[in-house]
Amino acid sequence: MITWLAIALGGAAGALSRFGLMNLVASLLGNRLPWGTLLVNISGSLLIGVLYVLVSEKMLLSADARALLMVGFLGAFTTFSTFSLDTMLLIQQGWLLQAIGYMLTSVMVCVLATWLGMALARLLA
Repeated sequence: MITWLAIALGGAAGALSRFGLMNLVASLLGNRLPWGTLLVNISGSLLIGVLYVLVSEKMLLSADARALLMVGFLGAFTTFSTFSLDTMLLIQQGWLLQAIGYMLTSVMVCVLATWLGMALARLLA
């Protein structure tokens, strides 16, 4: 039961964090391009790399902490489904080159951010 509660609390925090960060980015950069979604995906990828090392390799966090942070928080915080919708909307608006650039940047930078998070966690933990 504690695991379920941890996931629910983490999910609520992750969803609210995504909403807040995306609104902040939109207020700063506008919403012509989905910069908020990109930033959420990059930062979520970085965090999941760090947490993976701390939980799975270093065993520094409990299973409940994994449920709270990785399943709950990051599960709700990262927005790959929103990324897909944003890409389709760019294509539908006739912005094919921007859509391709957005897809390539999102995937490559998020994978790189995950690697960086893992490397940082291995150095610091």
